[in-house]
Amino acid sequence: MYDPKSSKAEEFISHEEVLETLKYAEENKNNAGLIDDIIEKAKLYKGLSHREASVLLACELPDKNEEVFALAKQIKDDFYGNRIVLFAPLYLSNYCVNGCVYCPYHRTNKHITRKKMTQDEIRREVIALQDMGHKRIAIESGEDPVNNPIEYILESIDTIYSIKHKNGAIRRVNVNIAATTVENYKKLKEAGIGTYVLFQETYHKESYERLHPTGPKHDYAYHTEAMDRAMLGGIDDVGLGVLFGLENYRYEFAALLMHAEHLEAVFGVGPHTISVPRIRPADDIDPSVFGNAINDDIFAKIVACIRIAVPYTGIIVSTRESKATRERLLNLGVSQISGGSKTSVGGYYNPEPEDENSAQFDVNDRRTLDEVVKWLMELGYVPSFCTACYREGRTGDRFMSLCKSRQIHNFCHPNALMTLKEYLEDYAKPETKAVGEVLIQKELARIPNDKVRKIVEDKLVKISTGLRDFRL
Repeated sequence: MYDPKSSKAEEFISHEEVLETLKYAEENKNNAGLIDDIIEKAKLYKGLSHREASVLLACELPDKNEEVFALAKQIKDDFYGNRIVLFAPLYLSNYCVNGCVYCPYHRTNKHITRKKMTQDEIRREVIALQDMGHKRIAIESGEDPVNNPIEYILESIDTIYSIKHKNGAIRRVNVNIAATTVENYKKLKEAGIGTYVLFQETYHKESYERLHPTGPKHDYAYHTEAMDRAMLGGIDDVGLGVLFGLENYRYEFAALLMHAEHLEAVFGVGPHTISVPRIRPADDIDPSVFGNAINDDIFAKIVACIRIAVPYTGIIVSTRESKATRERLLNLGVSQISGGSKTSVGGYYNPEPEDENSAQFDVNDRRTLDEVVKWLMELGYVPSFCTACYREGRTGDRFMSLCKSRQIHNFCHPNALMTLKEYLEDYAKPETKAVGEVLIQKELARIPNDKVRKIVEDKLVKISTGLRDFRL
């Protein structure tokens, strides 16, 4: 039944293959020789199969696990350097017709405040995000064909891109909406979106159907095959993810990698990003009722093993996680984080009063974007607001070829420094700006090409005089 090139969900995510993989991993979790061989293969930076990576995830040998963590950090540094991309979610509407039991948007929740933003309200939200310093957002919406049709999403994208406030602009809109048709994906592509993101929630079909008892999302195959339709619709940057805590984490891990292998096998392009959310408290949702919660140590190992298995992908961790957890994961392969996030509808411009709640989940890291930027720089990372690859057409296989050959540094590091300089000039507090100016001078010295370094130095001067939006 297992066929990574199949177009059928139950064949490229084969339940039997996952179970065989977990059995193999359990049998070899202390097989030092095999684990050494897998680690040596991973050092070639070509990735690992779902079976090989599952062995590393199951490994109980402390010295081998330390090697896994060290290798994950090295791979992240060699592919993406010390850059951390920043973004924010923008919730357009929480109207939803699905019955997902882990999400407060489910249609039978009668006490959550239902909201849908008008285009004028979206403008206010976008200006608030721009005034924070954001250049990249991910729009979110419940699934409701009446309240949130594709026409509403497309109009909202157009509104977001149209707003230029002071020196602010949203340069990349990623989209996280329900599975849809090839025709609608074509429309999203034409609207100029960045990455299309869709979390599987769980790859375990029986659990999936139980957790989605009603609504269009109940259809496991339609949901799981969405990325194929997105690719057929011309969207070549897609983002995968599961909601850890719903099902056995080893099952989800193996299936997630099988999905990545499927995209590579069929389209030649794996996932642009992989997100690793854990279930969080929310209105009407108690995470303790789900019996598959994972602790911080397991979570850290999942992230490290994803980085090793899929070295080219961007790994995202959101403000669901605490500052301490996010700091740990940054050292193990995470390359993108959200900052200053609100998960309520309209929460940036007008924070909700205490008697209202339209949020999808509780935020754990409540720091401002400026606090996050300063924290990253003090840790030695370069906060990046860069969107150049998308705007220069370096997407899909073009991005992957650069990333897999580790040539993306030649673009991303200089571009990150220029976007950081913009942030420092336009939005940073004085103490943040002081830290950032020192960091930029230090990072300039790391640009190996003299010509490129000179170009960046020239652009940095121009940015300080008020010019904006330079990119390689």
